[in-house]
Amino acid sequence: MTDVLTQVLDDLAAEGDRLEALVADLDADGWRTPTPAPGWDVATQVAHLGWTDEVAVKAATDKDAWDAVVLGAIADPEGYVDAQALLLAQDDDLLGRWRRARADLRAALVAMPRGEKMPWFGPPMSATSMATARLMETWAHSLDVHEGLGVDVEDTDRIRHVAHLGVRTRNFAHSVHGLDAPAEEFRIDLVAPSGEVWSWGPEDASQTVTGSAGDFCRLVTQRVHRADTDLVATGADADRWLDIAQAFAGQPGEGRAPR
Repeated sequence: MTDVLTQVLDDLAAEGDRLEALVADLDADGWRTPTPAPGWDVATQVAHLGWTDEVAVKAATDKDAWDAVVLGAIADPEGYVDAQALLLAQDDDLLGRWRRARADLRAALVAMPRGEKMPWFGPPMSATSMATARLMETWAHSLDVHEGLGVDVEDTDRIRHVAHLGVRTRNFAHSVHGLDAPAEEFRIDLVAPSGEVWSWGPEDASQTVTGSAGDFCRLVTQRVHRADTDLVATGADADRWLDIAQAFAGQPGEGRAPR
């Protein structure tokens, strides 16, 4: 039976492979195609993923190298990560670096002793948590690249990991907005791309969220405005959550404008 880490890593690899196939044959102009993220072209999106994968490898395997990254981030907390992506985007071997970083990260996470956690910009993370976070970000930035290039995205059940992270970060989303987390659990029922229903929370919860998993995952990664989703909230707390939900670490972004 496949363990959880292996399943997440396999799904992460599939998401990376899909994005790589999309960009592999782009010419120079194609790599400079703008994406929905202001100031970020296709190359910057891929560079951000590659840089973050490289840093995750350092966090898992090389304390000195990781400490150097942390010092850089402390020196420029608002601009450091974006600056690194923009720098790497100029590398002629960008795709090769990202490919190697993906393979190195998988090897590093597989090698981590079970139960051990690695340092990160927020709380320390287990191998499975890191793999899930990388899948979430790879999928979200892949959406940006697809949109920039005018290519439709077909959702797969791999987004279950993104949905699970979105549910698990409910209280975190409240905290970054300076709000107290709701006292009660919600019931969340999402329709997967395959038609299966994914559920979290007690069946008898008085506050609920329902809708498609694809829209929920886009909302918690701020790739869609809530008004453009099919998500339905019952209860004041559940309704407020959908306005502030985010599955990623750090401060809230501006999100997307309604269509």
